Amino acid sequence: MSDSTLTPEQVAAANLTDWKVHADALHTRYKSGDFVTGLKLVNEIGDAAEAANHHPDLDLRYPHLDIHLSSHDAGGITDRDIKLARRITEIAAGAGVAADPNAVELSR
Repeated sequence: MSDSTLTPEQVAAANLTDWKVHADALHTRYKSGDFVTGLKLVNEIGDAAEAANHHPDLDLRYPHLDIHLSSHDAGGITDRDIKLARRITEIAAGAGVAADPNAVELSR
């Protein structure tokens, strides 16, 4: 199932303050502070991703978690990405983990 990619204006209107856009994807870094907290965050995000049948790229390092989210089948950012980004933001907030989207390395 493929849905339409969103325009930059539509993505901006979603007001995803924990995320930034680069190369047709949403990106963020969550500062877990330690590996165990990051791993718990990965597991909760994994559960949410499975429930949504939409899977982000996760890169767990000490002491942070980088996330890249796009709809590969649509070639960009779709409503699925916006919904999952919001859910991930909720999960991180519930775990007391702060976002630092400007710290994520964007070499893609």
